[in-house]
Amino acid sequence: MDLLIKDGRIIDPSQGIDEVGSILISDGKIEKIDNSIPEDGCHVIDASGLIVCPGFIDMHTHFREPGREDKETLFTCSRAAARGGFTTVVGMPNTNPACDNQTVVEYVKSRAKEVAIVNMEVVGCISKKREGKELAEIGELKRTGAIAVSDDGGTIQNADVMRKAFEYCNLWHMPIISHSEDYDLSGDGCMNEGYVSTMLGLPGIPSLSENVIIGRELLLAEFTNSPIHFTHISNKVAVAMIRDAKRRGVKATCDTMPHYFSLTEEACIDYNPMAKVNPPLRTAEDVEAIKKGLEDGTVDAIATDHAPHLRVEKFYEFADCENGISGLETAVPLAITNLIHTDALPLTEFVAKFTINPAKILHLDRGTLSLGKNADITILDLEKEEVVDPEQFESKGKNTPFAGMNLKGMPVYTIVNGKIVMKDRKIIE
Repeated sequence: MDLLIKDGRIIDPSQGIDEVGSILISDGKIEKIDNSIPEDGCHVIDASGLIVCPGFIDMHTHFREPGREDKETLFTCSRAAARGGFTTVVGMPNTNPACDNQTVVEYVKSRAKEVAIVNMEVVGCISKKREGKELAEIGELKRTGAIAVSDDGGTIQNADVMRKAFEYCNLWHMPIISHSEDYDLSGDGCMNEGYVSTMLGLPGIPSLSENVIIGRELLLAEFTNSPIHFTHISNKVAVAMIRDAKRRGVKATCDTMPHYFSLTEEACIDYNPMAKVNPPLRTAEDVEAIKKGLEDGTVDAIATDHAPHLRVEKFYEFADCENGISGLETAVPLAITNLIHTDALPLTEFVAKFTINPAKILHLDRGTLSLGKNADITILDLEKEEVVDPEQFESKGKNTPFAGMNLKGMPVYTIVNGKIVMKDRKIIE
């Protein structure tokens, strides 16, 4: 049966569409977009008062499978993604074993086809075993289906190895996603270096640790005429450096996460382990700089850095507990609450940062409602409110600093290849 999404406000930045209309989906494809489409023989979604968008893409997710299925599986991750409004998620390579070879890529892709209810893409490693010493077989990774490379969770510290990565990735047209961290500067730090870390007596991580590597990567990208994508940008100097590089023609893009424009380092007061992330939460000034970067286009995309952990791993002492937030199910509501309802970002730009922008960065044929394309669609209710309850998460990871927070604006439908997989924050079995 055809699916008709009726009378919604359709926003598709890839085509410059922002108008009230209807979408007809047939055989899993976008068949027609018009002001009036007959309902005959269709399953109808009444989207009056709702925002109809291309399917949202999370370009930074941790699947945990293979190796840590106790934290998350491809099945549970895909359900969390669907509940969060995402039709495509992109898995980072810090699995166990690391995604540095054909076998791991093939496993994730084939397993996802069996169990996932959303599209799942794979990022391979830059270096073998993510050790930063020897490049992985980048051509092999691409042939097998990896869409980008990264040593996320780690950074290649040797600049010459990283230069070679730029050169090889340029040959293979493989995007590089940079986790930017100088280990010597990070040391044994566990939160942002500053007044709060001093007050708590905790070792700090200076923003300099992030920015030194960003500066290096920008110079390497410029020297090799290669693209570079920076993930989880967290501070004002990083935004300024990338803005300046873009102005002089460097092929640089970047993303940030909702926690970097929703929280400050003060969330770590009382040694709250749920607020421990890497890079760490920064200052109020950094939060404003991230929002400004989103507004002026310096920050191209919003991702989640979904990092599910076992409960016990988050309840060690602050310095010893794991970094990360289970973010797939709160990212879109947080972004609507803190960007749309505060007028920090126009709605069309907001949609672009979850759709066509990440699609372009990763060379994905998604993020659009163009006729004939797969019908991946996210529908938003900007007025729907919900109190964050981790026990309602589809993810195995319940680790979030946003528990108990009231958020306004929710994904209410997730449609993948023309099939409704989530309605009203419930998975359609």
